[in-house]
Amino acid sequence: MLASNPGRRARNRLSEKPRTGSSAVSPAASPLPRAARKKAPLALVRMPELPAERGAMPPRVARFLATAEIPSPCLVVDVDLVEHNYRQLAGAMPGARLFYAVKANPAPEIVARLAAIGANFDTASLGEIDLCLGQGATAERLSFGNTIKKQSDIAAAYARGVRLFAFDSEEELAKLAASAPGAKVYCRVLMECAGAEWPLSRKFGCEPAMAEDLLVQAKALGLDAYGVSFHVGSQQTDLAQYDKALETTAALFASVAARGVNLRMVNVGGGFPARYHSDVPAMTAYGKAIREAVRRRFGVALPEIIVEPGRGIVGDAGVIQAEVVLVSRKGGDDDRRWVYLDIGKFRGLAETMDEAIRYRFVTAHDGGETGPVVLAGPSCDSADIMYEKADFRLPLALKAGDKVWILATGAYTTTYSAVNFNGFPPLASVTI
Repeated sequence: MLASNPGRRARNRLSEKPRTGSSAVSPAASPLPRAARKKAPLALVRMPELPAERGAMPPRVARFLATAEIPSPCLVVDVDLVEHNYRQLAGAMPGARLFYAVKANPAPEIVARLAAIGANFDTASLGEIDLCLGQGATAERLSFGNTIKKQSDIAAAYARGVRLFAFDSEEELAKLAASAPGAKVYCRVLMECAGAEWPLSRKFGCEPAMAEDLLVQAKALGLDAYGVSFHVGSQQTDLAQYDKALETTAALFASVAARGVNLRMVNVGGGFPARYHSDVPAMTAYGKAIREAVRRRFGVALPEIIVEPGRGIVGDAGVIQAEVVLVSRKGGDDDRRWVYLDIGKFRGLAETMDEAIRYRFVTAHDGGETGPVVLAGPSCDSADIMYEKADFRLPLALKAGDKVWILATGAYTTTYSAVNFNGFPPLASVTI
């Protein structure tokens, strides 16, 4: 429960500039030239106010909500906490290159803050590439990680200086050879997603045997066959999945080497979780599991490691403030209340599809008697039901007009929000 009622004592702060000046930049990841690095003073690392537990209400967000007038629904993200999460994962993965998955939350303030501390960026489109370049990232710190790209976009990215591209098919490889000559390319391989709360489909990646042939072909086409990538599923909680994937990857490295191609990089993708309805392993546990698996599968011939965190960096840093529109019942044998919010699947909570991601809800009535509910959105679409099978319980005192705060919603909410479905505007967003 919040200490005070968000929304009173109106103070309009819909955009607060990111404070990047006091962030430390490690020499290894610094965007500065080498000569400049030697003279640059080491700034202090900003220490954010952390919530009592991971995924709980961030203190800065709580204070902002207590005084700000914002539209409803609205996502509020603490950029200091984003930076903290990034640094925590970087510390758990020494030597690895972190490429923030921009699709998780492309807010310019987030991209600017991460660019200022030396982050790299995994981009899925020319629009995301231009966003990163516009917020201070340089082209050599970008990867065009989508395996499905227009040839014109490949050419445009290459013209902007991007030299790292993903692929998973022969036709995509031909497009890269034609429009990004000499670029570093890596092949995405299909992997299991057991243990992931948001499993990935077979849309991306190819079987290892096909990847072997494609990487050999990449070299023949004049491209730099750089490495292999995989993804074990988003919100992955089974750390053993990385070892399974790396076992397959190491075997692929060996088979490709036997055909005269020297791969140097493994992109272990993402999977790092936010904290939703249940506890998840710490970032340090993920780093340890991946480091040990790489040593186990590759021995002394260690490849370069790329990591693509998204959800694990921004998820816990965001909170959506929403409003109850209606509380009703359907009659019959089901006595559950239907609680309709002004946000649903089409306005930012698409990951409630199949009730895969289960968010935590906070209300001003917490601590009182609760009862089972069905949670649904406001649109005129019968699919706009977020939770009907899961045992969600909310206070009996909850009524129309009450505010509801949805925790750990910093990732994959604004980016999934429809532009004008049923005339509702897209999910608003504030960074602090």
